[in-house]
Amino acid sequence: MKVLAFAASSSIQSINKQLALYAAGFLEGAEVETLDLNDFEMPIYSSDRETNDGIPEQAKAFYNKIGEADAIIVSLAEHNGTYSSAYKNIFDWASRIDMKVYQDKPVVYLATSPGPRGAAFVLDFAKNTAPFFGVDLKGTLSIPSFFDNFDMEKQELRNPELLEALKTTVSALKA
Repeated sequence: MKVLAFAASSSIQSINKQLALYAAGFLEGAEVETLDLNDFEMPIYSSDRETNDGIPEQAKAFYNKIGEADAIIVSLAEHNGTYSSAYKNIFDWASRIDMKVYQDKPVVYLATSPGPRGAAFVLDFAKNTAPFFGVDLKGTLSIPSFFDNFDMEKQELRNPELLEALKTTVSALKA
């Protein structure tokens, strides 16, 4: 199984990237490819840009990476209650190729933040809009208070309930 894992964040120190990679590690035998949204930087989407210049190669590359995967893990960063600007822009461009950006692939949405809500707003938004974008949503999980629940030195969840919930959520990709 080829799994694509990424954080919907452009931060180099992204805790969502740490979570996505950690979660992917529970899929034994899977070939995991990690994306960095910084590799897909492009102009802010506008219909004028699309008309004048077409769809950027970076958007096509992102869309193709999704198409090549058997399953996807996305950990959503929350910026002011919604997607990060970097992810939203890539997503907007990719949706111009095909509205079903996720191409009916099995997907797990994760989210975390330093705060007690664990990016719950963006996770709810993504979950509610998933059917419109070709997401075969297999599960979602929010990890609240990341730095209290994740051991940065060992790179692992220290909260046993959250650890079990993460393993269960990610295992749904195998079904």
